[in-house]
Amino acid sequence: METYGKILIIAMPLFLLLILIEKWYGWRKGFDTVRTLDMVSSLSSGITNSTKDVLGLSVAIISYGWLVKHLAMMQIQASWLLYVIAFLALDFAGYWTHRLSHTLNFFWNNHIVHHSSEEYNLACALRQSISVFVRIYALLLIPAAILGVPEKVIAVVGPLHLFAQFWYHTRHINRMGFLEYIIVTPSHHRVHHAINPEYLDKNYGQIFIFWDRIFGTYQEEQANIPAVYGVTRPVRTWNPIKINFMHMWLLIKDAWHTKVWKDKFRIWFMPLGWRPADVIEKYPVYKIEDVYHFEKYNTPASKGLNAYLWTQLICVLLLVSYMFANVAMIKQLGIEQLFIYGGFIFIQVYTLTEFMDQSKYAWVLEAIKNIACITLIVKNGEWFGSNTISNAIAPALVGYFVLSTIAVYYFSKTSQQSNTTMKLAS
Repeated sequence: METYGKILIIAMPLFLLLILIEKWYGWRKGFDTVRTLDMVSSLSSGITNSTKDVLGLSVAIISYGWLVKHLAMMQIQASWLLYVIAFLALDFAGYWTHRLSHTLNFFWNNHIVHHSSEEYNLACALRQSISVFVRIYALLLIPAAILGVPEKVIAVVGPLHLFAQFWYHTRHINRMGFLEYIIVTPSHHRVHHAINPEYLDKNYGQIFIFWDRIFGTYQEEQANIPAVYGVTRPVRTWNPIKINFMHMWLLIKDAWHTKVWKDKFRIWFMPLGWRPADVIEKYPVYKIEDVYHFEKYNTPASKGLNAYLWTQLICVLLLVSYMFANVAMIKQLGIEQLFIYGGFIFIQVYTLTEFMDQSKYAWVLEAIKNIACITLIVKNGEWFGSNTISNAIAPALVGYFVLSTIAVYYFSKTSQQSNTTMKLAS
């Protein structure tokens, strides 16, 4: 956990810088693809995902180490070839895991958050799942295990393989010549994120596109078919925690409501989007029929509110960076303290994005959260070991929590008054 946390300390500001460069470039070219609220939602999703990973909140059915120990038929000597094989094995496994997520109802819940943005930009690359609690990924690495690729090599190559999937989430890079036949490019992945009928469920490759060509899932981007992004059942929220579980909740409700016992069991492993006939009739769910004529989800945001969201985003990033940089120190206070801090990050994201959704209870949630945090600081005299770094951190955080409560209350009431005025005017 400590090592991964330190890697994220380096990666997070780099990703944010690249996102800001993309926004500036789009603004300068008159083609801004980064909406502030959508970007904050995407980054909030990335924060929850990385926090979950640092806390180790998932269990593998079978570990890769176990597979190597029991299946290895040879041992490749440490060399550049070993890392190439590991990278290819990870990409092969990634292709099939990705394809499975788009194929069966149950597995889509683990992936819906990544496709939930109705924009396509570098920020949406960070929309990653927190709903994967049981991992089957290692099972797809059996070829690497048979070749005896050591577990430590997979551990090194894994983060590199993941981070290498960031750059192609952009609309500002066009076709890339001969590379289109080898690696996944922005053009390929725009197709994958599109909800146009011609593009649905294509281009599952993560680094190499030749898997799609080999297994028949390749689709080229067409100039006369502009990609439209999102999911066909729009999520209609900025809250990434809600998005992570909304498909699973729909499956649970459908399994409960259907009168056909066979459907209660098979719904989980039917093709993506399948619902029992009696449920479709009685409990319809909105689905986009014409991808070129639907209204993107949006909530009004003044310049002042946008400025507040940027400020709040930076504060959240600083708070999560403190956790990642001090995992070992927080664990020394008790392993439960690390999970309490992780819970705080999740609540922080939840309250922020509920506020963005203009929930009328957002300021109440914010106040309860901040009062709890101030109480914790007063009781302990510090913020999770902060006095070992600086005595100024705890009082500064008290001030932050107080100001945050006031700001959310102000913007919530202003927004409610504005909405009331608009309704009366209409």
